[in-house]
Amino acid sequence: MDHQAVFTQWMTEHERLLRHIITGFEAKAAIQDELFQEIALNIWRALPKFRQDSAVKTFVARIAHNVLATHVAKAIKTVKTSDIESCTEVENITAIQNTPYQELNQAQRQARLSQAIRQLKLEQRQVITLALEGMSYQEMADVLVITTNLVGVRLQRAKTLLAQLLEGS
Repeated sequence: MDHQAVFTQWMTEHERLLRHIITGFEAKAAIQDELFQEIALNIWRALPKFRQDSAVKTFVARIAHNVLATHVAKAIKTVKTSDIESCTEVENITAIQNTPYQELNQAQRQARLSQAIRQLKLEQRQVITLALEGMSYQEMADVLVITTNLVGVRLQRAKTLLAQLLEGS
């Protein structure tokens, strides 16, 4: 298969995975689309370097996580105190207006979950988004270039904090 055909196949097969991972890192739809394009460009550039020493899913997810980690690092540097205060006010207003978590419909629960995931630390966001995509501990370890034991520790901490965030909302 030629470069273009392989790229098209990979993007078709893994678009859902990439969109879910991106949603765990970014709330704004326009920025999500930009990140998707940046990830696609990086996959295109990296495709000739793929040595088939890992699954395509792992390779694609690793590229996505590298792009998203860079995005988060840049965003952290540019956050202003006023932005934090206005976000907190919006979250408080949203929390007051929502019905109890158990009564929310599927779309609202998904939005709340995505919002809670974005509140986690980067390393927790990484493992939880990959776990939600059904990746094994080994696949997550390959994507994040860490041990499977560390995946387990990070995932457990992420789940605990995520449960606290969802209960508090």
